Amino acid sequence: MSLIEKKPVKITETVLRDAHQSLIATRMTTEQMLPIIDKMDKVGYHSVECWGGATFDASLRFLKEDPWERLRKLRDGFKNTKLQMLFRGQNILGYNHYADDVVEYFVQKSIANGIDIIRIFDCLNDIRNLETAVKAANKEKGHAQIALSYTLGDAYTLDYWKNIAKKIEDMGANSLCIKDMAGLLTPYSAAELVEALKETVAIPIDLHTHYTSGVASMTYLKAVEAGCDIIDTAMSPFALGTSQPATEVMAETFRGTPYDPVFDQNLLAEIAEYFRPLREEALESGLMNPKVLGVNIKTLMYQVPGGMLSNLVSQLKEMGQEDKYYEVLEEVPRVRKDFGEPPLVTPSSQIVGTQAVLNVVSGERYKMVTKESKKLLSGEFGQTVKPFNPEVQKKCIGDVKPITCRPADLIEPQLAKLEKEMAQYKEQDEDVLSYALFPQVAIDFFKYRNAQRTRVDQTMADMEGKAYPV
Repeated sequence: MSLIEKKPVKITETVLRDAHQSLIATRMTTEQMLPIIDKMDKVGYHSVECWGGATFDASLRFLKEDPWERLRKLRDGFKNTKLQMLFRGQNILGYNHYADDVVEYFVQKSIANGIDIIRIFDCLNDIRNLETAVKAANKEKGHAQIALSYTLGDAYTLDYWKNIAKKIEDMGANSLCIKDMAGLLTPYSAAELVEALKETVAIPIDLHTHYTSGVASMTYLKAVEAGCDIIDTAMSPFALGTSQPATEVMAETFRGTPYDPVFDQNLLAEIAEYFRPLREEALESGLMNPKVLGVNIKTLMYQVPGGMLSNLVSQLKEMGQEDKYYEVLEEVPRVRKDFGEPPLVTPSSQIVGTQAVLNVVSGERYKMVTKESKKLLSGEFGQTVKPFNPEVQKKCIGDVKPITCRPADLIEPQLAKLEKEMAQYKEQDEDVLSYALFPQVAIDFFKYRNAQRTRVDQTMADMEGKAYPV
């Protein structure tokens, strides 16, 4: 590329979603987000990733917040910036497959409430599990970005990525994301992959990676030079470690080059200053564990993504088995191989990770098997690139005959039944979707929401019943 030809890199900001999901288990509240939106809206981001992923579950389960209300508030605040979400294909934002009617309705409501770009992925890269969501996004005039879950292994050749990228473009995707959730993509491999994909498809290419293995900033540099259109970054207080490279650093890296996004460093500094106390507070409370902040080149061996690392730490802490951390990390690739070498991304990362924890803590491999592990080995999540370990499959699911069709083909429409089940709690159309994804968690939240409203109403009534002197 000649120096006079300009191709500014576009930047997607992740501080309101993936960054705090990776570093503080998705515990940033809506109220913590809202005061800084006005400044973030002035940066000139390609998009702000602020919804989807684990934010939905965490909002309901831990923060006692309505995720739909969060989205509406963010939409009200971001006047000039596209909002982006992460969507797990046929799993939506949950951990199981849903019927097509639920997937279509969720896409419709996400876009109606303010989402512009839906990044859709499947944990196994089984593109059959992406079709319904992509069609629904196109129907609603949203931007359907399909993410390939990047991973390493014998089956994952350059030809594999090129072939699946072409299928994705043909499916109707508006852009393609290389989703490197574990930070496995090294700089020169990234350049090679981006160049190959650029020769294969005409749609824009986004690169998403994590700093876990310590190479992410260099990976972005080489990828952008190779033609990558968009990169995902996080404001510095919630960058690095298991999160993304820092927004300010990448903007400065490209300053004065043909790729310069032309961001105002003073404005970025003000935004970083806002998030810094939130980081300090998380470190002080233990919510941000220093273990997820360092560089671990062994990630290239374990292939464990950032969010999965923080979950493993949390699981072991609850069991009082923190000393087994590195033993579990070594068990992860063994379980992954037994399970057909899937990419490790939600929900396959949780399935493999939890099974690795059980294998280590119980002292015998597959002595205890989760129902999710059984579902995966039964084909209920789709097709893996490689076959399962037959001995492990037999030990875990016995004589159950695995399915080979698109899993959702076996699921009857669910919306009408779900509406009926939760009718007494419904206050907005979106409530049925919260219930569909997390039934018990949603009901607990609905009861909490009702109790809070009753308390406020009672307080107002008490105040009105008292006479105040003029």
